[in-house]
Amino acid sequence: MSAKSPGPNDHFLVVYRRKFRAWRGSRPFWAGLLTILGGVPIAYLPYGNIKLGNLTLALATTAGAGSLIIGVLLMVLGLTMWFQVHTRVFAGVAAILLALVSLVVSNIGGFLIGFLLALIGGALGIAWGEPGSMPAKGAKAAKGRTEKASEPAVAGAPNGVDGASTNDDLSATSPVDGTNGRHRAG
Repeated sequence: MSAKSPGPNDHFLVVYRRKFRAWRGSRPFWAGLLTILGGVPIAYLPYGNIKLGNLTLALATTAGAGSLIIGVLLMVLGLTMWFQVHTRVFAGVAAILLALVSLVVSNIGGFLIGFLLALIGGALGIAWGEPGSMPAKGAKAAKGRTEKASEPAVAGAPNGVDGASTNDDLSATSPVDGTNGRHRAG
């Protein structure tokens, strides 16, 4: 039995945890979660009342509807990052813009809590890359070595190229190799 495949003796919570981990790894999970969590205080605070003993604080503003719209849109953008992965850049940019608008419209962006969460979530959504889309450092270096080694040599030439010497490679020109930044034309 391999460690990744569910066996007959695995507990159902272990199986669901593995499935959730695979699902979470294939999308910008934390970006969506932070964006959703950023929308909650922005949408809730203008309508919520805080009770401190016998004192009730109403945080209602004249832009309560605007706050509700911004908060709900941020929550929808967070869900979009989860379920429509290919629109993550749009959702991230929109989340950042809505977070900036919430500073003015919604009690300083939900007392800066919602603003910061939505801003970080949007930035993470933009920065997220698909797993395996970036080549590893070792693979990149090995690719460069194999391309240089695979150049064919011309028969009869002293260094593989007809009439060229060892210091004619000007790809990394510097004053040290005597070329003084000049390139050979022809």
